[in-house]
Amino acid sequence: MSNVNQTIIPIELVDRVLNPISEATGMPNDAYTNADYFTFERDQVFGNTWVCIGFASDLVKNGYVMPIDFMNLPLLLMKNRQGEVQVFHNVCSHRGMKLVHEAGEVQGMIRCPYHSWTYDLDGNLKGTPHIGGIAKHKDDRFKCEKHGLKPLRSAVWMDMVFVNLSGDAPSFEQHIAPLEQRWQQFLGDDGLGLLRRVNMGGNLEIEVNSNWKLAVENYCEAYHLPWVHPSLNSYSRLEDHYNIMFDERFAGQGSLAYNLSDTAGTHLPKFPSWPEDKLRHAEYVALFPNVLLGIQADHAFAMMIEPISADKSIEHLRIFYVGDEATKDEFAACRTATVESWRVVFGEDIGAVEGMQQGRHSPGFGGGVFSPEMDVPTHFFQTWLAKQVKSAMEARV
Repeated sequence: MSNVNQTIIPIELVDRVLNPISEATGMPNDAYTNADYFTFERDQVFGNTWVCIGFASDLVKNGYVMPIDFMNLPLLLMKNRQGEVQVFHNVCSHRGMKLVHEAGEVQGMIRCPYHSWTYDLDGNLKGTPHIGGIAKHKDDRFKCEKHGLKPLRSAVWMDMVFVNLSGDAPSFEQHIAPLEQRWQQFLGDDGLGLLRRVNMGGNLEIEVNSNWKLAVENYCEAYHLPWVHPSLNSYSRLEDHYNIMFDERFAGQGSLAYNLSDTAGTHLPKFPSWPEDKLRHAEYVALFPNVLLGIQADHAFAMMIEPISADKSIEHLRIFYVGDEATKDEFAACRTATVESWRVVFGEDIGAVEGMQQGRHSPGFGGGVFSPEMDVPTHFFQTWLAKQVKSAMEARV
């Protein structure tokens, strides 16, 4: 695990974030610009909880593998012959060679390009050519069953693949339960099971020159709507929104007037349990640290924020529709209109988060302040972050 000392971020600056909102300052500039802090955050903030690293449906068939470099950690998403999704460290157990370099279907075994050791799609070490000498492919001194690929604790929820790098977080079921309970009023007991992804379209990959935290902070609040999202604000106005904060790691905003169906003329199948008197309700919740979720009566989306470096992130958006009916050709135009509406909204945010990132390089900015009314969800996120950072710092003293 990486070390970070108080020469990067003095603990008193972290403490300021934890003040009541009217007296609080945001995390200092180094939390957004410093490469050493970025690594510390991977190990001590992302590593200790459940973090999204990809989407299960991107593994398009059984026997498919996909390498992921998550914050410079080489990981491997694998869908075995039975369709089970697992995550392993993407390194050979022999000499640490990176195993898989590009996504694709594995016909036989995963083969290390260095000494040709082979692994099956459950991570078991199967072949060790010449390990005991020329043409001796087995050796009593070496137990293959002890040297398979190293698995990570993982879970799949709403098509997202989560891992817990430290291995000691509470179960994922506990982790996600507060959100499932909150959304049961909209989705019922079976709503998540009705989500369908249409592989032709319905996804966006947006590269932004910004720290991952700025995307979360921006998503948590509706304060910027009138100026950054004029088209969205025309039908889902600032005054139609409410703040959402619960269970320490969920924050965002809800709308009482989401109305794309009238605005863009879409008519997609709806969640069967969605209340008739709340058809224009929508909720947009960040699951800390790196997932942004949205539910509307006729579709849902999940965005994974992939931190590339302190100054760069990639936003991976997947849109889901309700039931098999929604995937049919007759709804193709409605699906396209839905995707395009979100392409506009998330595109409008690029300038905002990149502009804030540029500002984080200014000695004239010291973390900023918060509106005690409009920035409550953003401060909620920063408080969560500051608690993780402070706890890790104090554990090292």
